[in-house]
Amino acid sequence: MAALLYRLGRFCFHRRGRVLAVWLILLAALGGAAAAFHGPTTNAFTMPGTESYRAMQTLDREFPQAGGGTGTIVVASDDGTPLTPRKVAPLVAEAAKVPGVTAAMDPFQFQAVSQDGEYALINVQFEVTAQEVTAEQREAFEAVGENAEGLRVEHGGEVMSSEASEMGSTEVIGVAVAAVVLLITFGSLVAAGMTLANALVGVIAGMAGLFALSGLVELNSTAPVLALMLGLAVGIDYSLFITSRYRQFLAEGAEPREAAGRATGTAGSAVVFAGVTVVIALAGLSVVGIPFLTIMGLAAAGTVALSVLVALTLLPAVLGFAGPRVLHRRTRKGGAAPEKEAFGFRWGRLVTKARVPVLLVGVLALGGLALPVLDMRLALPDASTKAEGTAARDAYDLTSEGFGPGFNGRLIAVLTADDKAALESAAQQAAGLIQGTEGVLAVAPAQFNADGTAALLAVVPKTGPTEAATEDAVQAIRAKVADLQGADIALTGVTAIGIDVSEKLSNALPVYLLLVVGLSLLLLMLVFRSVLVPLKATLGFLLTVGSTFGITVAVFQEGHLASLVGVDTQGPLVSFLPILLIGILFGLAMDYEVFLVSRMREDYVHGDTPRQATVNGLGHNARVVTAAALIMMSVFGGFVLIPDPIIKSIGFALAVGVFIDAFVVRMTLVPAAMSLLGRAAWWLPKPVDKVLPDLDIEGARLPAPEAPAPEVKTPQPVG
Repeated sequence: MAALLYRLGRFCFHRRGRVLAVWLILLAALGGAAAAFHGPTTNAFTMPGTESYRAMQTLDREFPQAGGGTGTIVVASDDGTPLTPRKVAPLVAEAAKVPGVTAAMDPFQFQAVSQDGEYALINVQFEVTAQEVTAEQREAFEAVGENAEGLRVEHGGEVMSSEASEMGSTEVIGVAVAAVVLLITFGSLVAAGMTLANALVGVIAGMAGLFALSGLVELNSTAPVLALMLGLAVGIDYSLFITSRYRQFLAEGAEPREAAGRATGTAGSAVVFAGVTVVIALAGLSVVGIPFLTIMGLAAAGTVALSVLVALTLLPAVLGFAGPRVLHRRTRKGGAAPEKEAFGFRWGRLVTKARVPVLLVGVLALGGLALPVLDMRLALPDASTKAEGTAARDAYDLTSEGFGPGFNGRLIAVLTADDKAALESAAQQAAGLIQGTEGVLAVAPAQFNADGTAALLAVVPKTGPTEAATEDAVQAIRAKVADLQGADIALTGVTAIGIDVSEKLSNALPVYLLLVVGLSLLLLMLVFRSVLVPLKATLGFLLTVGSTFGITVAVFQEGHLASLVGVDTQGPLVSFLPILLIGILFGLAMDYEVFLVSRMREDYVHGDTPRQATVNGLGHNARVVTAAALIMMSVFGGFVLIPDPIIKSIGFALAVGVFIDAFVVRMTLVPAAMSLLGRAAWWLPKPVDKVLPDLDIEGARLPAPEAPAPEVKTPQPVG
């Protein structure tokens, strides 16, 4: 691999003009495709094969008039006096005139008034689905009642919860911090700017391609944000690794083209391996069989793959344009930096000397941080997790205040039968069974379709959509009506869909974790030709994942220090966060593992003792890994400032995970474990050694460096 990438780096450096032109043409083509073919994103989470999904399809087929999105206008009296039909009627009429609305239901006719008469719910039916409601229609809906006197009016429901997550100015913060870290690391404005610009090219190309495909596939609104988050982080890191190695070869006397080739062959090999692990882990999300998660994984994987391609081709070309300006200012002026031992060497000697206490303290500390995982709950987010002051959150709170939290998560029981009489009997029987279920507040009278072949029962639970008691009530209802005679019955609604999604993801999590762990063992065995190094790396990854989950649960679910990250209300973690986090952190963990341990193996193979090789590997690469981790943390941390609870939790978990993996696991526990294992760390059974291919990540088979051409002095004329 190293030899192939070596030739690629030399070619791109030499033909830099052509390489740059190809990338500019590609960017223009992808940008044009994105402008021409982009489609809307959605916040819907569907799960084919579940009971709630089948029931929703039946509902759309048998009750087409209810197939569109719904909105809820919550009305409350300002002075505590009961509402009257005369006060509410103008709001109903105003809601009916909103473009795209097919019906606005009078709460006094449909018994949607609280027992004390101070609160009312106006249910609004739209012609199209919630995801298809335009921004103009949503604004008109939100404007209903804005001039009502003596009333408090809030707007919620599907149409207010379906707004796509937007990418705003908060991402710039992470990029700005990354630029500062690069400038400090390189001591060159050109090197820092070039590395950052190179990463942005990969992100722009990936995002443009993603939006170009959004017209063909249903793209969840979280997918572009995740792709942007990962593309920025890995793109900057990969360019940082190769640029750092390029500068190192230049400092050792290599001519620029040779330095670019060798940097691409060595650091580029680590980049390819790290990128492939991220891509495989993300693409592996498709094995779970959940469509929206598959799209998210493939979208992010595509952006990461483009970032790798940019780092291997465009970066060597840009290095050719940059010339000596990529070096530190002092080096360009012919001076030398003061001789000072890097902190990585001192840290490496300290860790290897106290390796047993370091391992014990580190493992116990990370294990303690993982304890909250035992209480982890998963659910799809609802309006209660929205930021305070948003329309959806205000409507949720007002509904809970007037009617109880269960009215925010109403369920729908859908019954179908060939015989109308049997259907009516089954509906009556089902209503009685459901009403007698613990955790159910009320069951509305059955509504039948025009053909008399289907009926629906609206069910109101006592607790909110994401509470454990509501999940228990859903399971109890399903168990009670499982043997219902005369009709088929299924439970659906946003709450039931969320419960089914979370259950399926929870069941898939152990399988996916086993897949990732097995993959890590195989890939690391290929790279390091060792048995114990992959086992050690995998155990370290499990410590990273466990402690990251534990901290995220403590903050987002249990509310500890939640205000520091802008979390207004604690609740379950978004159901796909754990499986997504495992895939992403796996790739990032292997990134740091390869970059650190490959240098340890290189020095060991060349004759250093295991302990000295460990110190050298950490000493030479600690600065770069520190910079890479800080950059990733700043990029991910920037997304914590986004109000959307899904993006906030993903950004927080990734930032924490990178910190733990880079600084605690890879730069502390790994060198301690490597020095403790000694020569046994590199043991590989001979039969396995013969079977495994040699990937040559370290570039051992690269040609010897070309000696610089001797300077030819022109003879001066005498006299």
